Amino acid sequence: MPSSRQLDLSHFPRRTLLENPTPIQHLARLSAHLGGANLYVKRDDLIGLGGGGSKLRKLEFLLGEACELGADTIITVGARQSNHARLTAAVAARAGLACELVLTRAVPRFDSDYTDNGNILLDDLFGARVHDLPGTANALEFAEQRADELRAQGRNVYVCPLGGSSAVGCLGYADCAAEIVAQADAQGIAFDRIVVPNGSGGMQAGLVAGFIALGLDPSIVAAHTVLAQAEPMRTTTLDKANQTAQLIDANLHVESSAIVIDETQRGPGYGIPTDSMREAVRLMASMEGLLLDPVYGGKAFAGLLHSVRSGEYVAGQNILFVMTGGLPGLFAYRSAF
Repeated sequence: MPSSRQLDLSHFPRRTLLENPTPIQHLARLSAHLGGANLYVKRDDLIGLGGGGSKLRKLEFLLGEACELGADTIITVGARQSNHARLTAAVAARAGLACELVLTRAVPRFDSDYTDNGNILLDDLFGARVHDLPGTANALEFAEQRADELRAQGRNVYVCPLGGSSAVGCLGYADCAAEIVAQADAQGIAFDRIVVPNGSGGMQAGLVAGFIALGLDPSIVAAHTVLAQAEPMRTTTLDKANQTAQLIDANLHVESSAIVIDETQRGPGYGIPTDSMREAVRLMASMEGLLLDPVYGGKAFAGLLHSVRSGEYVAGQNILFVMTGGLPGLFAYRSAF
């Protein structure tokens, strides 16, 4: 999947959080076991800071913007076991910024594993102040009000949206698109599909914008939504992809056909386990020694497995799955397994 174009993001403020490009690895045992397509993984779970995970790609640009604006405090929002919130707290600790997390009880779980372990334990270790809100609360509205309170005290506050999925944050995955293209070219692999989870839409939006900026087909990216239903998520992701593309180049435009989203693995709702997720997590762990998180990666990989087993992805095709990390979430979901 070589490109004749280059992607230059050097004019955007950025704080380096990734030491190297994350590797692409072949899932040889699992591919042979399934007897279908050749499966590969992009190991974004290996980005090490704060317990690791793909949100650090977005946070490179978000933190860059926050520091450019002279922020001394960063506030973000999410569910109680938010990976993005945990990594925002870690990044703030490294940068010397105060951090406040506005977390909602969006998932109907009240056991101690979920409420006090996993990401929420790490949020505390990183020194973040956590605001614990009910699931019905408007977290971003609360965050903006809290930011105004702190600004009245003379603080310079940067508010980061759900999942870090502003257009600035999505630049991190536009950059990842260029990284994948360079690695595929170096390894002599042509990927037929790139499979990702879609929560707040930023990963898919950024990848799509990146592929368009590189002059490549963006519909190679296929997402499995884990938060909202497919149609509203398609609208949200398309909007974010266009905002990101136009940050890169005002002449770029993303068509609706570029946004490929499947909702069949979402189950009863965000953060609620499904049998197919459990099977996907166990299969990946037992055959490849790799750990998927139960909220994002587990459900998206379950979708990939279904596509292989149903013949949608066939022998000879090369399918890349982006492993987003989120390992601490497994400990919060102990009872699900």
